[in-house]
Amino acid sequence: MPSAGTASRRAVQLAALLAMLVFFATQLVGSLLPNVPLLITASAAGLALDLYLQHRDPGLVAVLGKIRFDVMVRQLLRDMLLLIGLVRLHGDGSLRGYVPVVTGLVLFYAAHLACQATAILVRRTRTLPFLTRNVDTSGLHLTAAPPRLLARQHGRRLLRFAVPATAGLLVTAGTHNALWAGIGVGASLLLALGGTLHLAGWLRPKKRIAREQQALEWLDRWLADYKPTIGMYFSGGTTSAYQANMWLSTLAELDGNPVIVLRERFMMQKIEATDVPIICIPKVVHLMALETSSLKMMLHPANSGKTSQVLRMPSIKHSFINHGESDKLSSCNPYSKAYDEIWVAGPAARDRYQLADIGVEDKDVVEVGRPQLAPITPYSGAPTGTYTTVLYAPTWEGWDGNPGNTSVILAGENIVRALLADPGVRLLYKPHPMTGSVDPRAGRADERIQALIREANTHRSGPRPGAEAAAELARRTAELDELTTSTFRDSADEVERMLLQGTPEKGRAATVEAATAAWEAAYWASLPEWEHQIITTARPALFNCFNESDLLISDVSSVVSDYLISEKPYAVANTSGMSEEEFRANFPTVSAATILTPEAGEVAGLLAAVRDPALDGLAEARAELKVQLLGPADPPSLVRFNAAAQALCAKADERRVRMEARASDIPSPRAAAGTADEPVTAA
Repeated sequence: MPSAGTASRRAVQLAALLAMLVFFATQLVGSLLPNVPLLITASAAGLALDLYLQHRDPGLVAVLGKIRFDVMVRQLLRDMLLLIGLVRLHGDGSLRGYVPVVTGLVLFYAAHLACQATAILVRRTRTLPFLTRNVDTSGLHLTAAPPRLLARQHGRRLLRFAVPATAGLLVTAGTHNALWAGIGVGASLLLALGGTLHLAGWLRPKKRIAREQQALEWLDRWLADYKPTIGMYFSGGTTSAYQANMWLSTLAELDGNPVIVLRERFMMQKIEATDVPIICIPKVVHLMALETSSLKMMLHPANSGKTSQVLRMPSIKHSFINHGESDKLSSCNPYSKAYDEIWVAGPAARDRYQLADIGVEDKDVVEVGRPQLAPITPYSGAPTGTYTTVLYAPTWEGWDGNPGNTSVILAGENIVRALLADPGVRLLYKPHPMTGSVDPRAGRADERIQALIREANTHRSGPRPGAEAAAELARRTAELDELTTSTFRDSADEVERMLLQGTPEKGRAATVEAATAAWEAAYWASLPEWEHQIITTARPALFNCFNESDLLISDVSSVVSDYLISEKPYAVANTSGMSEEEFRANFPTVSAATILTPEAGEVAGLLAAVRDPALDGLAEARAELKVQLLGPADPPSLVRFNAAAQALCAKADERRVRMEARASDIPSPRAAAGTADEPVTAA
């Protein structure tokens, strides 16, 4: 069942489409009767509605295109009905009095089609075989994009340019003076011709960017000059960028020259601020340029259908680093056999692969810890303030429909009600960004949970930070956005973004880190300590929420493993249908957790143990499990990760040396033929 908000939006959309059809029907009646007020009103209202929908809901009008009732057909129909009405109102049944008007309309549509053809040609000439960020692209002769209305908005362009023509025809219908129609059609024709000529300027040599072959040659030169050694390869959907973003800071700290390789063009703007060069290569035929580069190894935070395309390159070693570790089956996928090595946080993950028996050899598993957990602060004892801050961070429902994946559906509301019932609890609710993307029940449960939290806040009160706290947050937000968010004018296309996102300023990464810390401090300072919070935005980050919390409640997911670095108390919801004994046996990451049933009756005792360490019998177990899951604290995780990277690079070097030696030992085909080219004499 769709949510109330979704149902309401669909009802509005259906009403808009119905209104458009009613306007066309009314316009037809007005032109055939003929009835001037009806004709003018229906024609103007129909065009106004079409213009409005083109701006506010282009996806809705795009649906009409699927039934061959696209914007050009609709505008042609409006103009035709207006002409029919004019002929019946003022003429003798023929178009003789409106020949100039009809001719002008024909030329207008011809000019519109010419503009569209030019737009297609311009877009093709401005489509490079790759995209970049944090790279000096001066050698590609990049230029600013043409106006978006001309180059990429076919429907809006037609309707806007048609406004003078429609207005002129309507005035003629009301005044019986064909001059107005001629003036309006002429103005529309001039707009279409002017737009076409202006757009054609981007086909001139001065504004044309590098051709495909030139661009590919430039890419080869850049790879040769930059000499990348370690790459991170990522391919995924619109909501999956977090899987790569969590590794950006680690990648930037590695020895050598790192590079990020993407496959989807839209992903370029979803990767967060980083100084590491980014290259997006959509086509596999162009991806092969990496094989002849200095790139030695690739890190893979996720599996995707396109991963197999880069694994074809034997000159590059590949390591699967995953985007989080948990006891889920997805954390030991059989696809992992395709990689040269699998890097895991600690011994528990190594054991997990062997227990899964999926063909991954133990020698290929390398323990590197979790370098990105460094910002998480350790446990400092029971909460001393008025409120116990509880972070409820459930995971999403997953692809397999297993009811034990997420607690949101079966237990989420019970957990939240139990927490809200305690006057000493301050709840931070941070659901997984993909919640509800597969199972609508999870999305509806999430909406109900958020409603419960908002309702609970209405029954609480207390002092709020002053206006200076909000002002400080606004200042810090603007500062951080300026550093991390690339702003482009509306007409900017991929090429213009490449032009603007060139080599970053020196020291930008450190500046961003400091600005982020300042923003986080300002964010929490701007909130009253008694108010529950719903956090569905990228900021504050999950790890920052870890630091604010005294207790985590989650599901079997990487969130639990990451939280353990702090050694703070945590609880895991068991919605799998297993008994507690089976649940602990099947999921080692919960061995140091309080287990919550779907009814959440254990919440009161859990809170008591958090507030009184004497009641916390799991502290020692958490310390032991942390080492089991995340490895030792010394040497630091980043040191171990970097050492593993350099070792794998060395293996790539060794292979290249072997292959070069083998190639030098193999005789050429001519040499192998011996004296075949010499004359043969009989014995």
